Formats: sequence, C-alpha cells, structure tokens
Amino acid sequence: MKKRVLRQILWLALALTTVFSVQAQQPKTEIEKSRASIQTAVPSTQDFQLNSKLMSKQMPYRVLLPVNYSSSNEKTFYPVVYLLHGLTGHFDNWADKTKLKDYAKNYNYIIVMPEGNNGWYTDSATVSNDKYESYIIQELIPEIEKKLRSKTGRENRAVAGLSMGGYGSIKFGLKYPEMFSLVGSFSGALGAASWTKENLGQNQWVPPSIMAVYGNAETTTRKENDIFNLVSKIPSDKIKNLPFVYLDCGTEDFLYKSNREFANLLQEKRIPHEFRELPGVHNWVFWDSQISEFLELTAKFLK
Repeated sequence: MKKRVLRQILWLALALTTVFSVQAQQPKTEIEKSRASIQTAVPSTQDFQLNSKLMSKQMPYRVLLPVNYSSSNEKTFYPVVYLLHGLTGHFDNWADKTKLKDYAKNYNYIIVMPEGNNGWYTDSATVSNDKYESYIIQELIPEIEKKLRSKTGRENRAVAGLSMGGYGSIKFGLKYPEMFSLVGSFSGALGAASWTKENLGQNQWVPPSIMAVYGNAETTTRKENDIFNLVSKIPSDKIKNLPFVYLDCGTEDFLYKSNREFANLLQEKRIPHEFRELPGVHNWVFWDSQISEFLELTAKFLK
C-alpha cells in the first residue's frame, strides 16, 4: 500500500515538472511572441536583371527589402536608399561584406545596390554603351518604382556609396537635386574627374578606368563630372534646392586630403553638409561602421 502511494506521488511530481517545463519554453503572451519574431527577423535580399537599352546588356542589381515588406498590404510603400559600390567592386559587395542586413532591420527602407563595374557612375567619353550615369537615373530608378512598392519624389530617395560610389553619389545629388533629399560619401574618390596618370602617383591600378571613362585631360566629360567644378558654379539662389551632403573619411586614408578640400568648398559655398573625420583607412571595417551611421541619419530626411 505504501509503495503504491509512493509511486503515485512520484508520478504526479514528474507530470507537474513536465507541464512547467513546457510552459517555460512557450512565450507567455502574444506580445512576447511578437517580440521574439521581431528579434529573429532580418530583411530579405533578391537579385534582379534589368535589360538596359542604354547599356545594351543585362545589368544586375540587388534589393534588400524591409522586414515587413511581404506581410504588409499592397497600399504600403517605402522610401528607397541606393547604395553604390567602389572601384573593382560589384553590386553584391554591400550585402556580402558588411552587416547591412542587421542594420537595415531597424528601418523600413528598400535598399537598392546597382552594378557600376569600373564605370565611375558616369557616361563614358570613350565607350559608347558605358552610360552608368544615365542607366541609373533613367532606367534603374524608374524600374524600381515600377517593380516594387517604393515611394516616389526626392523626399523618399537617398543615395550613398564608398570610394568610387561616394563620388558617384555626390555627383548625382549635384546634377539631379530634384531626385534626392540626401547623398552620402564614405571615403569618397571625390577628385576622380581631374585625375590623370601623372597625378595618381603610386595608384597605377586606377588610370585605366579613369582614362576609359573621362578621356584626355581637357574633355567635356571631365568638366561636366568634376564635382569640385559643379559646386563652384552653383548660383547662391540654387543652394536651397540641393540635397543634404554627408561626408566621412578616415584620417589615415589616402583620399583624406581631397575629402577635406571638398568639405571646405561646401563650407565656403554654405551648402548644408556634415563632414566626419575619423580614425581609419580605406577598407571594409571603416565602411561597415559608416553605413550604420548613414542609415541612422536617413531617418531625419526620408519620409
């Protein structure tokens, strides 16, 4: 009799332990379930091909969609951030070489990463079908606004990039101020349009792309795409129409001097901007930290 009672007590204790263990593993409320979902959710990436008439070829690009894009209704539209890669890079660099997915989950943006090859985001002076500026402005942006639920208007667009892409982003903002409310450059190759074989010094891996895009020293392409020249010629009454300019550069970066000079020019022209001088060199460690900073800044400009 005593053994039977003892077995029943042990069985009851085991049953209660199992119940409490299962309950402990379950979110106690719907709020906790929601929080758990948010903590594990990350934006999704998709790769696309655009059949470019201007480039006469298929142009790849990658899109990072907001966490709630697929679950939101068809009337929900999102601002767009365009991210440009650097020289020798490609459209997949930002997603593959930084923690962009982790940073982006805190923002409801569509992030588009175009292919720029080594084209300096400029219509080439020497290769007729290399129209990397016109491609992005005239084909890619309309494609994004047709294919995805993206908001339109300058208040819903930003563009930023690293090195070559930093130059391209600033240039787009200066030439197409009606299209962007914010432009950003990380370690920007801002003097690209004025570079020649002679003034590039030891950086001899750069001249082939520079000469292919801009041609000889006195070409119209150089003058029309020199961002120092573009800023110098902006009438004072047009400054209010420009996007806000964000610049940063590592103090040990070989491009630091030209970034400092460009920031001084913006200051002289009283163009709204922010320039951050930070310890760092020309590498992905620096760019990873700065894309996080830039996304935080976009919250002040994109609607």
